[in-house]
Amino acid sequence: MKLWSNSWVNGEFIPERYAAGKLSADGVGFSDNISPHLAWSDLPAGTQSLVLICHDFDVPSRGDDVNQPDREVPAELPRVDFFHWVLVDLPPNVSGLAEGEFSQGFTPRGKPGPASLHGARQGLNDYTGWFAGNAEMAGQYFGYDGPFPPFNDSLVHHYVFTLYALSVPRLAVQSAFTGAEVRQAMAEQVLGAATHSGTYTLNRRLRGTTP
Repeated sequence: MKLWSNSWVNGEFIPERYAAGKLSADGVGFSDNISPHLAWSDLPAGTQSLVLICHDFDVPSRGDDVNQPDREVPAELPRVDFFHWVLVDLPPNVSGLAEGEFSQGFTPRGKPGPASLHGARQGLNDYTGWFAGNAEMAGQYFGYDGPFPPFNDSLVHHYVFTLYALSVPRLAVQSAFTGAEVRQAMAEQVLGAATHSGTYTLNRRLRGTTP
């Protein structure tokens, strides 16, 4: 089973156009948030559906120091997963997703879901929780929303796109499901998996830029 992208080389820095956040002259702001191209081949025999998950495993487990201009988030702080894209029930005759097919910009209060292209369903990404206390941004964030790590994090963040081949045509999750729920629901149904990853940071020190 193979997964690749024409949007960036596996393991390298993700171009800004695929991120939700970017550096600006006076700090940070929203970027183009374009969903990347992805393609795959060599699915296992018996594959009846596909699941795509994108997650960042470098997210600070506490927000005390996040986005504070006078200090950096310590590298030794324990890290947790943040889901950026949860897509289930993709039919196995689909062999790829075009660039921009699922996202072309950041939508305040979130893009609609769960119904999506190709007969698939999209779950909630973790911007749902991130913006929950923000009166202007709160909502259900379905589908793809790309990298927007803390601008003061001392770690470069890693983003992993994982494609799973499943033995069932429809995953047993309902309504506004989450990445954690998908992982649990498909645990006994995975026939194979493949990954494509990239890195991203908004820390000017790590990027070698100045304000």
